[in-house]
Amino acid sequence: MMAFSLKPLRQQIIVITGATSGIGLTTARMAARRGARLVLAGRSEGALIELERELSRGGDRAVTVTADVGKPADVQRISRVARQMFGGFDTWINNAGVSMYGRLLDEPIEDMRRLFETNFWGLVYGSLEAARYFKDRDQAGTIINVGSTLSDRALVLQGMYSASKHAVKAFTDALRMEVEMDHIPISVTLIQPGAIATPYSQHAKNYMKTEPTNPPPVYSPETVAKTILYCAENRERHVYVGAGGKGIGMMGYYAPRLADLLMETLFARQQQSDRPPVRPRRDNALDRPSGDLRQRGDYQGHVSESSLYTTASLHPMLTGAALVGAGLAIKTLWSSKHHSERRQRAEGARGVDH
Repeated sequence: MMAFSLKPLRQQIIVITGATSGIGLTTARMAARRGARLVLAGRSEGALIELERELSRGGDRAVTVTADVGKPADVQRISRVARQMFGGFDTWINNAGVSMYGRLLDEPIEDMRRLFETNFWGLVYGSLEAARYFKDRDQAGTIINVGSTLSDRALVLQGMYSASKHAVKAFTDALRMEVEMDHIPISVTLIQPGAIATPYSQHAKNYMKTEPTNPPPVYSPETVAKTILYCAENRERHVYVGAGGKGIGMMGYYAPRLADLLMETLFARQQQSDRPPVRPRRDNALDRPSGDLRQRGDYQGHVSESSLYTTASLHPMLTGAALVGAGLAIKTLWSSKHHSERRQRAEGARGVDH
C-alpha cells in the first residue's frame, strides 16, 4: 500500500450524492458542522435550495447541483460545479440510492433497470469521475461508496436492491485494486450499513400487500454519517455499520442454508408490517424525487444510536486498551470489595473475642 495522507475534514471539499434525505442529509449536516465545504447533489431542486440556504450560513460553505446520478452528463456537471465553485474536491461520497420491495417475479424489468441505473451505474459514474480527477492532478483523495450489509448476503423481498449492492461491492473492490496497482493516491472505501432508521422503506417502491418496514436491529443514520466522515480522514478498506449486518454476512458465508431458511421465514415476516400500504405505488423515490429533507423515517421499533462493533472496528487499539482498562478497573473494584469484606470479618471476629 502506497503511503499518503488525507486532509482533516475542516480543510476538505466534499461531494455527496443523494444529499437531501437519510444518510446523505445526515452526513451533509454533520460535515458542515465540522467545517467542511460541500457540493451536494440530488434530484429535488426545491429541497436542495432549502439545504444550501441552511448549510451555507450566509457564506459559500455549500453549493447544490440538481442531478440524476444515473445520467453520466449530470455526474460530470457535479464535478464541474465543484471545480468552478471551490477549485475541486477532496472526497467524493456515492450515497444516492433507491429501493424496491416485493418478489422478483412480481417486479417489472423496467423498474429493476431503473434501480440499477441509480444504485450501481450512478455509483460507477461518480467513482470514475472522481478517480480521473485525482489521477490527472496526482492529488490524494477519497472515494467512499455506500453499499450495504446486503452486499454480502441477499435479502428476500429486496432481491434487486441486494443484487445492486453486490455489484457495488465488486466494482469498489476492483477499483481499489486498480488504483493501488497504478500507485494513484486514492483511498477507496466501501461502507456497509445494516438496517438504518431513514425514510428508506417509505421511499421504496412497494409491490407487497403490506407497508414495508426494516428488520431489526436498526441503527440511527448518525452512526453511518460518523463512519463516513471518519473514512474521509482515514484510509479504510470497508466498514460495517452495526454488528447485526456483519453477523448476517458471516452466517451467509459459513452457514448459507441456515441463512436461506432464516431469510425465508423470520426476515420475510420482519419486512412486512401489519398495515396496508400507506402510499400509492406510484408515490416512490424510484420513479420521482422525494422532495423532503428528512433524516429519519417512521420506524416504530428500537433504534440504536451507536454501534460498539463499528467503533471497535475503527479503533481496535483504543477499544482494546479500553477493554483492558475496564477489566483492570473491575478487577480492582472486585479485589477492593473482597479486601473490605475480609477486613470487616476480621474486625468482627476480634470484637467477639473481646
